[in-house]
Amino acid sequence: MLFLLAALAALGALATNIILPAFPSMGEDLGVSVRDLGATLSSFFVAFALGQLFVGPLSDRFGRQRLVLIGLAIFIVGSLVCAIASTLPQLIGGRVVQALGVCATSVLSRAIARDLFEGQELARALSLTMVAMAAAPGFSPLIGSALDSLFGWRSAFFVISALAFALAVGYIAKLGETHAPDRRSALSPTSVAASYKQLAFDPRLMAPALSVSLVVGALYAFFSMAPAILITGFRLSPLTFGLFFASTTFVVFGSGLLAPRLAKRWGPVVAARAGVSIALVGSAALLFGRTEFVSFSVYLTIFLFGMGIFNPLGTAITLQPFAQQAGAASALLGFLQMGCAALAITFGGMLILPAYTALGVVLFTSLAASFLCFLSVRTTR
Repeated sequence: MLFLLAALAALGALATNIILPAFPSMGEDLGVSVRDLGATLSSFFVAFALGQLFVGPLSDRFGRQRLVLIGLAIFIVGSLVCAIASTLPQLIGGRVVQALGVCATSVLSRAIARDLFEGQELARALSLTMVAMAAAPGFSPLIGSALDSLFGWRSAFFVISALAFALAVGYIAKLGETHAPDRRSALSPTSVAASYKQLAFDPRLMAPALSVSLVVGALYAFFSMAPAILITGFRLSPLTFGLFFASTTFVVFGSGLLAPRLAKRWGPVVAARAGVSIALVGSAALLFGRTEFVSFSVYLTIFLFGMGIFNPLGTAITLQPFAQQAGAASALLGFLQMGCAALAITFGGMLILPAYTALGVVLFTSLAASFLCFLSVRTTR
């Protein structure tokens, strides 16, 4: 069950990062520059953010299973459109369809966890799903590099289509519906708007949700700038680039498994505050420290270690008070995360600075804002 939740949560990140090493060959094949291909990321995040706002309330009304399976079907269609695309607009269109489908699996993996677990068990389940979400972008560039070298860049889209189909079969067989009919809420434009308004003005959700979203936005900004920093700046080969990303996964994996233990010992809020503080230190070191590859690796490791502790605990703190509105609360959290990701990527691209320095500015700004937001979260929670 936890494996299925983790896979559902990770599918969107996998679909995003698996294509990064193939940008040069994609650009050559489609007749566009690597910089132009950045539109495949920003369009994905915008559609992903907006789609979640509809998926959450629909799942609160009709249940999780139906929305998960429809989302996987839409994702498969979008992936196949990307696989046969012959122009950049067609590829962007396929990415938008992908995002509209996979946003359902991402938001509902958290809602399903909230359906099934409480308290420390919820934090533990979310830790495993967050580890998977971090592992997917860590290992997917290595997989994408291998697929690009062996079969061409289009093969990556066929592979993730097959994975989505396998997840749909596994979900039907092992998990099924988790949102009982007696806990479902009414669905109307007025009630949905009222629900989101209530959540948006509830500090129990917004303070930790904004903190988590700013950290996630910083992480995706790193993903978008990584090819320019590592391949262009530090002259890593696509294979070495993939190996570097894969190595970072172990940092997030270890800190993600450590997070529930720290929460049990110190309480989730104190442990989460420690995590965001560590990530802030890493981002400050990246901005103000040395710019060699080894130093960059050390600073990034500190950032990822803190992020791996903070993300699952911050997510659990955000969703814990909202059992009846788990779908809408998770959707609003996902909207904020992808919105912050799109803003961070856009902000980083607008800076007239070297890619390394621009990343440092984005990370430090995001983490400082996240730290300040989380100060208002009370330790009694």
